[in-house]
Amino acid sequence: MCDEKDLARWARSGWNRREFTVAGAMAALAACSPSGAETDESKVLDQPLVSSDATITTPDGTMDAFFVHPGEGDHPAIILWPDVAGLRPVFQMMAQRLAKEGYAVLAVNPYYRNAKAPIFEEFAEWLTPEGRAKTEPMREALAPEAIMRDAKAIVPWLDAQDGVDTTAGIGTMGFCMGGPFTVFTAAAVPARVRGGASFHGGGLVTDDPMSPHRLLEKTQASYLFAIAQNDDKRDPVVKTRLEEFAHAAGLAAEIEVYPADHGWTVADSPSYDKVQAERAWKRMLALYHEAL
Repeated sequence: MCDEKDLARWARSGWNRREFTVAGAMAALAACSPSGAETDESKVLDQPLVSSDATITTPDGTMDAFFVHPGEGDHPAIILWPDVAGLRPVFQMMAQRLAKEGYAVLAVNPYYRNAKAPIFEEFAEWLTPEGRAKTEPMREALAPEAIMRDAKAIVPWLDAQDGVDTTAGIGTMGFCMGGPFTVFTAAAVPARVRGGASFHGGGLVTDDPMSPHRLLEKTQASYLFAIAQNDDKRDPVVKTRLEEFAHAAGLAAEIEVYPADHGWTVADSPSYDKVQAERAWKRMLALYHEAL
């Protein structure tokens, strides 16, 4: 799962919600919304979006989620796994931005076994001792097998929705804690999940038999592994092992260490880096354009 050393350091630094509110995060996302600088893979749609709260029945209960898609036509589906602070406004806005690119996006609440989203309104709340303590028992329920059960329920739900192109592959994206969930999802439903993007994912290479790098061979997806520079400094073998196992499985995988710190792609994170977040976003769009 996500390594919390840097997150704890942010908490001690005195950063607080007055200095970086969710309103500020939304402004940051709005500022970096698609413009004339998109890559050729970008296909920003000039049409209204349709969004709704969603519920998905899983073997473990009822998952709540946020679903958004273009108002016209059918589109490839994307499953969005949030970071350790869970589904909250910043990820809903991210889902909306991706929907504008021509995708049907389901941003899920991974903590649904314990509580409905939002667990927190902004990342700053998780950084407090009380916030971290609140999610600790929730995270214990998120074993690889649990996420794979979720994925096996999510995919048929998506395939039954208006706005989803069932002839296209499904993509998955995950942040921090959600990074390895992209591989778990692809391994759970390999015939449908064809693209996975992990942003500063934690726990991608471990000694566990269910480590994501070991599960790559059970998938049929192409990948983007965007690694934070401080995560790489702490564990430089991760990028090498991911490359080795992806190559052995015959999978396309773009693996890059970005010059930004853990959390850099999420706008309400204290390490948010707009320039590098935009670069990672464009690489994700290129992945989905090719793979789905």
